[in-house]
Amino acid sequence: MKTRSSDPVHVWLVMNKALHAIAKYAFGRIQQAGLGDSDFRVLEVLLHKGPLPVNTIGPMVSLTPGSISVAVDRLHGRGLVSRVESTEDRRIRIVGLTPAGKELIVPIFRKHAADIRRVFAEVPSNRLQQLEESLKRVGRHADELGLSEEGRERMRSKPST
Repeated sequence: MKTRSSDPVHVWLVMNKALHAIAKYAFGRIQQAGLGDSDFRVLEVLLHKGPLPVNTIGPMVSLTPGSISVAVDRLHGRGLVSRVESTEDRRIRIVGLTPAGKELIVPIFRKHAADIRRVFAEVPSNRLQQLEESLKRVGRHADELGLSEEGRERMRSKPST
């Protein structure tokens, strides 16, 4: 069966294959530098956003509360991040890069950014902007659909009074 390129299912398949190819290339290079995927994502967020509460980092890097705790523990054990209790709320721990963490992530991120630029080098900047806008629009719409479905599910699961 021949599919048209404008068929959303076909576009999703192409996008998914491209994402997997990019991830395989980019994260393979990150692993060569001695970091795993989740450790890289945590260090990258801290590099660009500064110190953050643990519970804020998790959603930013798509890690569950348990997984972000394990990742932070691992990075802390390697001396790459610090953990400090919040002055306002002792239940909150603020995580930040240590000098050793910054020294490790800066050159790795520079190489990663160069790798990603290399991947997209075939696409003119105006097309990249269109792609970015389209992906944002699709992502927001998917979020909205998910949220509206969650609301319907909650309404269905409420006991009737």
